[in-house]
Amino acid sequence: MKALNVQIRFTEPLLGTSSSDPEIHRNFVASKAADPDRAAEEVDAIAVDPDDPAQRGTTVFPKGEDGSPFLWDYQVKGFFKDACGMLRRATGSKSAGLKAYKKEIDGLVFPTPRRIALHLPEGTGITYCERPLRASTAQGERVALASSEQLPAGTWCELTVQTLNDKLVPLILEWLTYGLVRGIGQWRNSGMGRFVCVVTDAQTGEVLLDNGAGA
Repeated sequence: MKALNVQIRFTEPLLGTSSSDPEIHRNFVASKAADPDRAAEEVDAIAVDPDDPAQRGTTVFPKGEDGSPFLWDYQVKGFFKDACGMLRRATGSKSAGLKAYKKEIDGLVFPTPRRIALHLPEGTGITYCERPLRASTAQGERVALASSEQLPAGTWCELTVQTLNDKLVPLILEWLTYGLVRGIGQWRNSGMGRFVCVVTDAQTGEVLLDNGAGA
């Protein structure tokens, strides 16, 4: 088993992805969890003020008891799947040779801890990002307004990525490098959630990747 220590610094704002309605989250998101206790934990982490109109219909960050936002471990695993799926189409990429990549990531790659704390730059706080969503329907063009909690550029987090197959380490580094152009969270196609990172071997301390997170 190989363990990688990863420090991420977001270069663009990061948007929340969880529904602010606990019932919606319970029925359509947390209900998919195999462990009922984990499902309840996810619902409890959605701390929303029902009297705050800005939070109605808004995607939010899960938060701890002190109100601090965090990412779930599976959100990083989801980023790895997204990155690998795209990079498989890139000529010369390491990911292009990985077969059944979703099963490989599910069974052999494990981000920890379960709650990955998000640290905001000093003097900043959570704001809101509103943008129009356009869709072509049978009834014609429709436009709706989407709203998300937003953390500022400069937000950072630390995690460990463990893999049971050492041969996946170069691919993990490739996926993390992909964060320069496509990030984590809502509206990432627009550039939201992009990041730089420093990755070190947890055992030797060797720097395996540094594309600016320490700058």
